Amino acid sequence: MQRAVTLLLSLHSLLSQAVGQSASLHDSTSGLSMREVVVTATRSERLLGNVAVPVTTVGAKAIRQSGSLRLHDILGEQSGLFITQGFGRGVQMQGLSPDYTLILLDGEPLIGRTGGVLDLSRIAVGNIRKIEIVKGPSSSLYGSEALAGVINIITDRTESRRFGTDLRYGRFNTMDASVEGATRVGRLSVGAFANLNTTEGYSLLPNSVQKTVEPFWRSTQQVNAAYRIDDKTRLSLGLRNHHEDIRNTIVVQNLGASLLSRGSEVNRDLNLTPVLSHSFNDRVKTTLRGYLSRFSSEQVLDVKDMGLAGTYNDRFRQTFTRIENQTDIRFHEDANLTVGGGFLRESVRSNRYDSLETVRTNPVGYLFVQQEWRPIDRLSLIVGMRFDHNGNYASVLSPKLALQYRVGGRLRLNASVGRGFKAPDFRQLYLNFTNVAAGSYTVFGALVAADEVERLKSAGLIDQVLPSFSALADLKPETSTGVNLGFHYQPSEGLSIRTNLFRNDISNLILTDIIAYKAGGGQIFSYLNVSRVFTQGAETEASWRASPTLTLSGGYQYLVTADKDVLERISTGQVFKRDGATGLSSRLARSEYAGIPGRSKHMANLKLFWESSDERWFSTVRFIYRSRWGTTDLDGNGLINRPDEFASGFLQTNLSAGRSFGKGFRVMAGIDNLFNHRDPLNLPGLPGINPYISLSFRPKASSNRVDKPETNQR
Repeated sequence: MQRAVTLLLSLHSLLSQAVGQSASLHDSTSGLSMREVVVTATRSERLLGNVAVPVTTVGAKAIRQSGSLRLHDILGEQSGLFITQGFGRGVQMQGLSPDYTLILLDGEPLIGRTGGVLDLSRIAVGNIRKIEIVKGPSSSLYGSEALAGVINIITDRTESRRFGTDLRYGRFNTMDASVEGATRVGRLSVGAFANLNTTEGYSLLPNSVQKTVEPFWRSTQQVNAAYRIDDKTRLSLGLRNHHEDIRNTIVVQNLGASLLSRGSEVNRDLNLTPVLSHSFNDRVKTTLRGYLSRFSSEQVLDVKDMGLAGTYNDRFRQTFTRIENQTDIRFHEDANLTVGGGFLRESVRSNRYDSLETVRTNPVGYLFVQQEWRPIDRLSLIVGMRFDHNGNYASVLSPKLALQYRVGGRLRLNASVGRGFKAPDFRQLYLNFTNVAAGSYTVFGALVAADEVERLKSAGLIDQVLPSFSALADLKPETSTGVNLGFHYQPSEGLSIRTNLFRNDISNLILTDIIAYKAGGGQIFSYLNVSRVFTQGAETEASWRASPTLTLSGGYQYLVTADKDVLERISTGQVFKRDGATGLSSRLARSEYAGIPGRSKHMANLKLFWESSDERWFSTVRFIYRSRWGTTDLDGNGLINRPDEFASGFLQTNLSAGRSFGKGFRVMAGIDNLFNHRDPLNLPGLPGINPYISLSFRPKASSNRVDKPETNQR
């Protein structure tokens, strides 16, 4: 610890000496440059300063200098985002669960969610050119799962010759190696990227046979090719393959004895993206996109030592195919129209959905339109709408309106209101799962629950059917109306401040509820549209270039969440609490209700990036703070209200520093979680202090390339 503190003081000294030096940073680490081009917010290239919805970007330099390995590492340092740790690493945005944030890779959705969570650790960051984060409902452009917002990971597809390789080694024998390169021959350009990530895992509990994070290895390969047929037509093809192998150890206590079983989990992800774009002239451009994605997961566990026969095998297969056309029309300088539509088909097979022979499908056809218009010089308007027609649930119309008003050249006022939705997933529709090892409870999807309960009832296996059974019906999409109001103020070239107020009102929230009891006492659950919630708050981001070599940036989010039905019951005195010391009950006051579990009222970050005038040295210091958050109900009222029902807040400090040598060599060292914060129960993915060292080689020719915007990005 003494050495770590010494390093921190040394970095502080370097930062202090940096002020006053004269040089120019080659790209911003703040993500708030108003001249930066973004594509995700409007599905077409726009200057960040002209976008009327909340957008944050993270560039390649910020990713490299922070020492991030996987996508969740870098997203966890961004304002208003928190990385959840159930069913993998998910991202919470504006207080909404990971289920409600759409994750795109080069404009296409990634599939393979578990419990609604897309595990961000599946995504390596070595070839990422930029990350664009759009906050607020975005279903008017992107459809389902964009209820909270969209995160688009844009990989490096620049058409220039380059080569680079990186190797990092850290605690727990964690190793990450990657290599990338690109070349161009005439009109054909080809790029490739490969990554390998391994660890022996770790345990946060002493003398535990079962590790908190099990040993694993992951590999990713990505190839992109583009051919310019002529000056107006471009054909591209992207292929990505990801493989993950995890070694599991399960320990179960039975009659005082510890039973040990070992198994494995293998996940595979394959994405294929052909794109054909054509510009008819300077005003009209059309893009035809195809997309095929396949995800498979298989978990195998030897359960003989647990007194069960054979092995436990859980298999899941998901396929997503889509074809889409988007046409952009620029009527004149102040009016742009985007129209498009497509058809997609999802299918799953799983032994949790009856059997692997049963294929469940979900066809969706959709249309979208968006008009950008500047009626007067200082006012910009965006009006958009999307219609989704689905065979498995009700059709959805998702409108959006956004505007920006420029007050002089330094202040821009933004406002937007939109509707987002999340379609019921296959788990909520078709799940048929019984957990014999945990009380023999059963969970049925909404579309199969009624038939399955009637079948069990006819067989004499049902003891009681609850009133909630009569509420079973075809699930409706969860919908949200989101409002964002804010401003972007740039008083000087080096200072930028952005503030946003937000509110999301969610209806038809899908939750699990008990619908029946088995004859042996086991519970039967299903999914119902039963709840209404809201999230609201304020978020501020600021960036200041204190000198040509030093940049400081920071952010803060204040968040309030609540279940509207709970608030009504509290106001009528129907909700009680129980004192942990005396056991006495009393009515719960509104001020004691902490809202939806897993949300912190306060989150903040502060980041310092320094780079020497000759760009040979750099160092960073990043502070990430999260206040307490609710975890488990202990007094039986189903809510979070007592102090002992919270996880403690924490401050995480990450450091990194590096130096470049000769013809493209660089050495870098860093420490994540400098002050060794650990919480095995609530933060199993935070292993304590985590030092590392990395080496990279990127010849000078690759560092001089020009990053052009990807013209076929959605």
